[in-house]
Formats: sequence, C-alpha cells, structure tokens
Amino acid sequence: MDLISLVSRWTHIGTAIVLVGGTFFLRFVLAPAAAKLADADHNTLKEAVMKTWKKYVHGGISLFLLSGFYNYLVVQRPLHKGQGLYHGLFGAKFLLALALFFFASALVGRSKAFEGMRKNGKFWQLVMILLAAVIVGISGIMKSIPPTTV
Repeated sequence: MDLISLVSRWTHIGTAIVLVGGTFFLRFVLAPAAAKLADADHNTLKEAVMKTWKKYVHGGISLFLLSGFYNYLVVQRPLHKGQGLYHGLFGAKFLLALALFFFASALVGRSKAFEGMRKNGKFWQLVMILLAAVIVGISGIMKSIPPTTV
C-alpha cells in the first residue's frame, strides 16, 4: 500500500470516528444534560453547538466522499474486479452513506423544510448511529472478501 492510499484510509476511518463519536456524544450525553436547562439557555447552547458542529459535519462529508471514492476506485476496485458481491456491498454502503449524509446535513442546517427533523433530533441521531453501525458492518464484510488480483 502506497502512502497516499494509507493516508486516504486513515482519513476515512478517522472521519468516521469523529462524526459517529460526535453524534453519539450529542445524542446520549449532551442532549440529556441540555434538557435540564431552562428553555432560553437550552436554545442558546443548541445554537452554539450546532454552529460549530455544522463545520465538522460538512467537512467530514467532504472527506468521506474524497477518501471513499479514492479508496474504492484506485485501491479496492482493481483488486476486486468481477466480484459482484463486493461491488454490490459497496453500492449498498454508498447509498446508506448518502442517507446518513442527508440526515446529518438536515440536522445542522437551517432550512424550514427540515425543522420537524431538527425538533425530533434525538430520534434522527439514533437513526444515524444505527445507519453508521450497518455501514461499518458492511465494510467489515467487504474487508473479509479476498481480492481476485494482488
């Protein structure tokens, strides 16, 4: 594995750790603690957190897409030529990731169209955590499929 491929893989995994861990923290640590605050204080805290978290979400999605496409197209695709299962799993993983990116963007955004999602943010954060777990599971299966070429 060359240096660019290694950095790309580390970037992909590191981004997942930050974003999934951050979502877990928001859902299971910050939200319950913030719920104990007065409404005005709760709203002030939520706005401040989301303003900062939005930068990580948008930057993370960009890093995921760049590193993921590089890892798939340059590193893995040539190694798994003709393996329908591998490429089908990648397709499923990619579609689930797009759904996850959509939910994450909707939760940090300001569009009135997604206000209902933001009001029920704890539910959607849980959905995101479950989607991320499924994506990681698919990745584990993909990693265990031996390459056709070396």
